Amino acid sequence: MPDLVWEEVRNFFDPDLMGSLPDVRVEDASGQDWQAVFDLVRSQGWRWEYSEGDAVLPLPPAADALARSADAETPTLRVWPVPEVMVIFWLYAAVEIDFDINLRELQGQERLDLLCGFLALIGRRLGKPVLMSPESDYHHPVLGYDVAADRVVLLADPRLP
Repeated sequence: MPDLVWEEVRNFFDPDLMGSLPDVRVEDASGQDWQAVFDLVRSQGWRWEYSEGDAVLPLPPAADALARSADAETPTLRVWPVPEVMVIFWLYAAVEIDFDINLRELQGQERLDLLCGFLALIGRRLGKPVLMSPESDYHHPVLGYDVAADRVVLLADPRLP
């Protein structure tokens, strides 16, 4: 049985309602949590690309990626859990793991299951909730990985636009 059913949550995957790039995050994070995400990406064998500005670089230790000067470009880690789905991690600060997903790539039950599995892998590895909010509506998460339930759960009513 899937964590979420497409027909019940499809509004949360409508780019016109949610914005095409909803905000996904892990709060109360640390440099160690970032390193755990880097290690997870490597251990899963997912394709990835780390960059600082226009420079594509080898994936450094998380502590090095987070220890940049204030005027430096924000590093990004692009990850493809499958070839057609890209996740972009933004290394803004150690205290929160921020990433974007493109809702246009996440249509239908199969892709919803992929997203739920991805969020659960991160949440389990860190032992922390992973929250998804509409683009630019950070304080109103609609779904997320719940540590106690060990699954992705609804945090808002998908029937309400």
